[in-house]
Amino acid sequence: MKVFKGRVVAPGTVTAEALVSHGGLNTLASFQKALQFGDKTATCGDQNNPDLYGKQMLGKALCLPMTIGSTTGGLVLYCACAMKRQPACMLFSKPIDSLAAAGAILADVWVDDVTMPVVDSLGDEFLDYVKDGMTITVKDGGEVVVE
Repeated sequence: MKVFKGRVVAPGTVTAEALVSHGGLNTLASFQKALQFGDKTATCGDQNNPDLYGKQMLGKALCLPMTIGSTTGGLVLYCACAMKRQPACMLFSKPIDSLAAAGAILADVWVDDVTMPVVDSLGDEFLDYVKDGMTITVKDGGEVVVE
């Protein structure tokens, strides 16, 4: 077990299974099937991300360095939450970009009965340590426990 401390972007507590990407998350490519084509498990559709491609993101602790892609990133995250097709949480080793942060924060404020805690700045050691299938617990104050 190891504990990491990051910055809270969207509050909340959750325990979920880790899904790890060592490359950036292209939100549009990753969530396109879930948002446009009715994939209720939010299977990652980004062929350029071999860590995530074809894997279910719904309900997972999504562990990644950063988001990449277009200016639609925040809207995609907001829509995933509004459609209840979001990860259990998003955990970033680096600081989150402003567009992704905006989507997560707006979902937290505007979408009822949906939480998607987001913590960033967990450090490179976080991504070196966490592996798919590990249990992640996000606690108040940006504490992330990896077991």
